[in-house]
This record gives sequence, structure tokens and C-alpha cells, in this order.
Amino acid sequence: MKKQDKTGLEARRTFLKTMAATGGAVAVTAGLGTAAAAAPEDTSTEVTDEVRGYHETQHIRDYYARADF
Repeated sequence: MKKQDKTGLEARRTFLKTMAATGGAVAVTAGLGTAAAAAPEDTSTEVTDEVRGYHETQHIRDYYARADF
């Protein structure tokens, strides 16, 4: 009887170790996947005063019209 209990305990420990390793591998893979898929930022364009801050565009005007502002 003790041999079966020990075998079950070892199997449970092995299962938990495998699940922990799998979870870590999935987390690392997910992190690397998004880092590799991210496009590099274009820092060569200069920001002028016209581009900075809030500016009202057509889609914002449409939203205001629908929201009754």
C-alpha cells in the first residue's frame, strides 16, 4: 500500500513540475512573440507645433455630433 501512495505522490509532483515548466515556457514565448512582432518606431520625423496637442478632426466632429456636445 505504501508503494502505491509513494508512486502516486511522485506522479503528482512530476505533473506539477511539468505544469510549472510549461507555464513558464508559454509566458516566455508570448513575451518574445510580441517583442518580435512590434514594429520599430520612426523617430526621424520632427514634431511641429501644428501636430502637437489636441486638434479636431472629422471623426471627432462626427462623435460630438452624435453625442450632442
